[in-house]
Formats: sequence, structure tokens, C-alpha cells
Amino acid sequence: MYDLVIIGAGPAGLTAALYAGRFRMNTIILEKMSPGGQIILSPSIENYPGFPGGISTHELIEKFKSQVQELGVKIVPEEVVEIASEHASQETVYKLKTSDNVYQARAVIIATGAQPKQLGAEGEKQLTGRGVSYCGTCDGPFFRNKDVVVVGAGDRAFEDALFLCEYASSVTLIHRRQGFRASKILEEKAKANPKIKFVLDSVVEKITGENKVESVMAKNVKTGRLSEIKCAGVFVFVGIKPNTDFIKNYLQLDESGFIITQQNTQASRPGIFACGDCCSKSLYQVINACGEAAVASDSAHKYLLNQERK
Repeated sequence: MYDLVIIGAGPAGLTAALYAGRFRMNTIILEKMSPGGQIILSPSIENYPGFPGGISTHELIEKFKSQVQELGVKIVPEEVVEIASEHASQETVYKLKTSDNVYQARAVIIATGAQPKQLGAEGEKQLTGRGVSYCGTCDGPFFRNKDVVVVGAGDRAFEDALFLCEYASSVTLIHRRQGFRASKILEEKAKANPKIKFVLDSVVEKITGENKVESVMAKNVKTGRLSEIKCAGVFVFVGIKPNTDFIKNYLQLDESGFIITQQNTQASRPGIFACGDCCSKSLYQVINACGEAAVASDSAHKYLLNQERK
């Protein structure tokens, strides 16, 4: 029986563990993959406070992990597939089922993050891993001196477009509108880079190639005109899908599957809190994921104190 089980070891989960450890709650983290979350897909982060000029995302996560380990909070490599609850006297006990074990907790923090969305274009699934990628940092070196396409308009799309310029001959960024969602500083850097070209008011209709990507068919949404763009790689950054399938019939989610929380990060069941990219909100950044995680741990601590007073 744990005071608190944290599901997920990205920036939110690790920050929640840091605060939980300092509250001296008996805590464990369950993480299905290696710690880090989505941020590991980017090479560096420039807007996290305290690191002028930016910091490697791997280095930042290692610092997070070191702080958590100093407090004795363990990270266990198991995936939670189901949450159930039972009532023991006046207190609810949560059972977290993995493929191998069942963990019991008096309180739970869900910090499972999200994963990249797919375009849904013809040929995308067939050519994933054969030129279609969702991580420029991971796959960029395979496209040295080749032409690539980036689809998207947010920070992640621009960060990876700039990173890909270190390897690719050219980067064509395709977006369905004229305006971008990325921060202005990233937009300025991209527009100043001679390797980056923009195809706007356009969507990718089809990704072509026999055994590997050879081109994309882009459709102008205003004129309907189709144009072929020759390329060896397609990098897709069109949003995120929350990792919440395991609780879709247990907690209240919005229409996109994100967890709906109150101001204190409590989800739709008392004693369960949520933070980070798995939650419904307007801004998805490491800095506010960490802030939410601090609130979640504080809320879990207060919840447990109130349970003890009953």
C-alpha cells in the first residue's frame, strides 16, 4: 500500500514525485517506457527558466531524475492498464493493475502525457518507418543531404525543421493556413534559414513511394490545386493525442480524450489528480506541466491529511 502512486515519468510525473518525496509521502512512479516523455523527442529546450541559451532535454531530464532519486522515490518500468477502486472503512483505496502486478494507493497522480497525432493521409501508415517520422531528433541523421517535408505550424514543427537543416539539403514546411502557432522567435529563425521553404494554405493528401517515401501530394485548400513535392522524408507534427485510453471509462475526459480537472488538479474522482499533457488546457509546455505537478502533489498531500482526520 502506497500513499501515492504516480503514473508517468515525464517532466510532470518527475516533478510530482519531487514534491511528494519532500512531503515524505510513501510514493512510487510507474512508467511504461523510459523517463522523459515527449520532450525527449526534441534535442533541446530554450524556454525553460534558469538555462540561458537552452539546455539539452536529456540533460534536463537527468537532473529531474537525480532530484527524485535523492529523495528515495523509485521509478518502476511497468505500464498501468487499468485503475479500479474499493472502499476500506471510510477511505477509498485505488488498485492500479499492470501486466504483472497490482499496486494499491490511497491517492493517484496521472501524468501519462500524450503522443503525436497522425495526419491520416493516404500512404502514411504504410510508409511509417520508411521515411515517415514523428521525431526529427530521432531520425534526422538518416536524411543527410536529402530533401524532407515537415507538416505542422507549432513550436515542435519549427524546432524540428530547424534541427533537420543540420542534415537535410532542404526542408519544406507545409501548413494548412497562412499564420503559425509557433513562438515568434522560432518563426523568425525559420524564415531566416535559407534551407527552409514554406508551402502554405495546403494539406498533405497523399504520401507516395513503393518501399520508401518518394514524394508528397499537397493540395491547396483555397484553389484545390494539387502539386507534387519530391522528398525522402516526411516529418509530422500536427498535434498530440493524450495517453488516457486506460481510464476512458473511469474518469471524465473531454471530447479529445484529455482529462478534465478542477483548479487543484483533481480529476472526476476524489483522490485522483492529473497534470501535464494528458490534461485538457490551453498551453502544453514543460514549464506549466511542472507547475501543475507541484499543485497535484500538494493537493494529494492535503487530501491524505484530510482522510486521516476523518
